[in-house]
Amino acid sequence: MHSPQAQKRFYELSKQMLASEQVSPLDIGSLRELLKYHEWKYYVQNQPVVSDYEYDQLYKKLEAIEYAHPDLITLDSPTQRVASDLNEDVPPVAHTVPMLSLGNSYNAEDLKDFDKQIKKLCELEADVDIEYCIEPKFDGGSIALVYENDYLVRGATRGNGTKGEEMTTNAKAMPSIPLKAAFSKLGIFKAELRGEALIRKDIFDKVNISRQKEGKVLFANPRNAATGGLRTKDANETRRRGLEAFIFQLGYAVDSAGNDMLPNLRTHDKGIETLGELGFKIPTIERKVVSSIQGAIDFCRDWEEKRDDYHYEIDGMVVKVNSLDMQERCGYTSHHPRWAIAYKFKAKQATTKMINIEYQVGKVGSITPVAKLDPVHIAGVTVSSVSLHNEEFIVGKDLRIGDTVVVERAGDVIPYIVKSLEELRDGSELPPKFPEFCPINMTDTPVPLIKIETEAAWRCPTCVCGAQELQKIIFHVSKVAMDIDGFGKSNVERFHEEGWLQDISDVYNLDYDQIARLDGFGRRSADKLESSINKAKENPISKLLHSLSIHHLGKKASKLIAQEINHVLDLREWNEEKFTNIKDIGPVVAKNVIEYFSNPVNIRMLERLESYGVNLNQTEEDKPLQIAEDAPLAGKTILFTGSLQRMGRKQAQELAAKHGAKNISAVSKNLDILVAGEKAGSKLKKAEALGSVQIMSEDAFIALIGE
Repeated sequence: MHSPQAQKRFYELSKQMLASEQVSPLDIGSLRELLKYHEWKYYVQNQPVVSDYEYDQLYKKLEAIEYAHPDLITLDSPTQRVASDLNEDVPPVAHTVPMLSLGNSYNAEDLKDFDKQIKKLCELEADVDIEYCIEPKFDGGSIALVYENDYLVRGATRGNGTKGEEMTTNAKAMPSIPLKAAFSKLGIFKAELRGEALIRKDIFDKVNISRQKEGKVLFANPRNAATGGLRTKDANETRRRGLEAFIFQLGYAVDSAGNDMLPNLRTHDKGIETLGELGFKIPTIERKVVSSIQGAIDFCRDWEEKRDDYHYEIDGMVVKVNSLDMQERCGYTSHHPRWAIAYKFKAKQATTKMINIEYQVGKVGSITPVAKLDPVHIAGVTVSSVSLHNEEFIVGKDLRIGDTVVVERAGDVIPYIVKSLEELRDGSELPPKFPEFCPINMTDTPVPLIKIETEAAWRCPTCVCGAQELQKIIFHVSKVAMDIDGFGKSNVERFHEEGWLQDISDVYNLDYDQIARLDGFGRRSADKLESSINKAKENPISKLLHSLSIHHLGKKASKLIAQEINHVLDLREWNEEKFTNIKDIGPVVAKNVIEYFSNPVNIRMLERLESYGVNLNQTEEDKPLQIAEDAPLAGKTILFTGSLQRMGRKQAQELAAKHGAKNISAVSKNLDILVAGEKAGSKLKKAEALGSVQIMSEDAFIALIGE
């Protein structure tokens, strides 16, 4: 439909218009065509090239022009219809009542303005509180289901809101959709339901693993997999993808004489509850009725924080006036109901240019490529650098310098490149050339990189420039290693530049008078750092072992080894068999630890540590826990979820282990006890569904262990 040149032009025009504070009415034609193009990319091709937030901003610019200049409104303007996902190959079917889009909000002020508008439409005083029902804005494919005489007679996609694609066979292939529901007991002869078909995150991962084994193209995200599953001609494929349907509205209900039965329900929430009683999958813990707009704001913010722990993809919450009578009084625009609004979470994806690729060296010599991006705003932060992990990652995604790329903040924390937009290439993009020699080394001695067959990373095997040693020091002082408070990466780099830190041992031999004279420090800061370092000297040797950056020696293996030695330097005498006799210690870890303790440079560094007062002897904390057979949690598995009020999560886990329990990270049939703190979410729900898990409060847990 659109040539690569046209698509590139549309993308560049999008960025120009997004960057402009105000779009001229003279550009209204281009803006309309631009929005139609993005609708086609999103709904038909399932390959959006701008984020939802960016699309919404373009749409609002068009709305603003048309509001100021109503004479410029045309019948084919995107504001005069809902977006379309119709496929011309499938005959459309008409919905009983239109499936409209939703207006969008992005912050508390938008929701407060929505509340004011509702009061104005319903002629209510400003101080009157309105009851709202909030539910998730699922990121899947919208569907309409029609039941007549209790039987499912038709399923359809949303389409253009007035007509959708018929997909009854695919709807019947979804186990969560009842083939028969007792509407007749409510006096309802015909009903049309609204819902969202989607795929659970863990099921989506399994589907992609299966497709990879079969050599098929992987799905980009759960939404694409769900919408494709709705429209496939093979209902078995719908079932294979694990599609489920959440039903969130009874949009139409009449008796055999054609009388409207919806007013009998009185509220939107009652309608959802009724659907649940009839056997439909409905939002439960993720749905709430609140008595004011502030309650709605608080609930939306709460779910924005925990959406990544939810089993399904959601990109916001929907706030609806709960009273059906008030909904009727508010009415509709041609585009959306006036009584509902979507609270959109901060965008997790955006598009930008990959300007260059730079390379970093890690503490064990791994060379990590890092994409340098045109700065882009995602989920509340500006992203300009993204790790590309290794050469295989770059090749697998066919990334090129100069590409337009889709960037995501995984878990709203770690930036990640999802894909490049090949259709926007103009031939100037360059495939990156991975370096043959260490790219960090600034000496006159180039070091060839090596790659071990079982690893994805290239590594610098013999560092001659000190870059790896710097990374080892940064890791050594970090929270996950020796946990030296106030000794962050920037201070390590600064002290390294001053010549005070050459290896790990120098951390414990600093001149605090010199530090106190540095800009930004002073006596108080220097004394505080000295106190933190002295405290770290007393750490158990399991922490010290982990902090040495021995390749593959993680926290767990360090603890297991620390249980078996009296002094760290005892490991000079250990052979591979002695290591592998420890359960969960394999030959790779054994080989790396033996190699480390065979190096005289490392031994001298450890001896310096001891001379500076760093503990190298086994402590009580290093010794294996002695669990009595009658310990209250002996032989039990345990998991903590939600916010604990009387202790931190780590302390709770340590107490559980002390009293015989094994801490695990996920809810499954192997879990015995779930301790649920405040705002416990999906893990609590899953444990309740299993029925075999003992669920207790934090107070009950403390009482059980007698602490």
